[in-house]
Amino acid sequence: MRIVLLEPLAIDEEKLNLLSLKLKNKGHEFIYYNTRTEEKNELIKRAAGAQVVILSNIPFTGEIINACPELKMISVAFTGVDHIDMQACRQRGIVVCNAAGYSTHSVAELTFGLILSVMRKVIECNAATRAGGTKNGLIGNEIFGKTLGIVGTGAIGLRVAEIGKAFGLKILAYSRSQKESAINMGISYVDLDTLLSESDIVTLHVPLTAETKGMINEERIAKMKPGSILINTARGSIVDSAALARALCEHRIAGAGVDVFEMEPPLPKDHVLFSAPNVVLTPHVAFATREAFERRAKIVFDNILLWLEGRPQNVMN
Repeated sequence: MRIVLLEPLAIDEEKLNLLSLKLKNKGHEFIYYNTRTEEKNELIKRAAGAQVVILSNIPFTGEIINACPELKMISVAFTGVDHIDMQACRQRGIVVCNAAGYSTHSVAELTFGLILSVMRKVIECNAATRAGGTKNGLIGNEIFGKTLGIVGTGAIGLRVAEIGKAFGLKILAYSRSQKESAINMGISYVDLDTLLSESDIVTLHVPLTAETKGMINEERIAKMKPGSILINTARGSIVDSAALARALCEHRIAGAGVDVFEMEPPLPKDHVLFSAPNVVLTPHVAFATREAFERRAKIVFDNILLWLEGRPQNVMN
């Protein structure tokens, strides 16, 4: 089979060669591109003749998919697949596998980096120190003893809960299904409105679906405590950014940490959150650690090998 990696996987070439060697030794052709593009015609050209393609978060539209008549499998080097036209894949019988679990630790750790940055005013403290300032006006809040509300108790949400327990946080959770492991950890499941109204810190760990798009809107932000903060390392479109910016500007909530947006960075210079106070923004970097990228690459190639053996894993169809 012809297997094409459409973009770099952020690992060194030696590791990539070792991973692809398993495919080559089985008689498969492996081609990779070391540049990233979202240009439709270039992607069609790169994927020409491929039965399997590998990509991360490049938008892979129905038009591109249908221009690749031999395509049978997509191995996605990402957790979410909302950038892929899943309907087109279903119509064609194309198997889509994601890289489940590769970034659990990295996303959970940045979640707490954002929590601490917002609550202890780390960015402002850094600026003040460099400008010869003092702690005046920079007194923050402890997280110990606060209530952490976790929206979504998948692998990342549960890892956030584990870290939260170590910080001495009380944990509330809202999720489509309750997990016994979460309950055994001491997490209390509640409805979303209760979580928002009782949590000091609300952190989002759900996929982007028709049900979660715009989940955190004006009405739901209004239910949050005045001194609370919102953290989003999930998907940008889960939160109404304009509503969040208004709540911050009007001091209806105390702060926010945001790693994901309605579009991929770079963001436009007039993005609504740039003018909001006490918000820490990072450029969709939560998943991006060297360790996570190496785990991701291994999962991506394992997905292909298992699919070829008739034992597919991480199937998203």
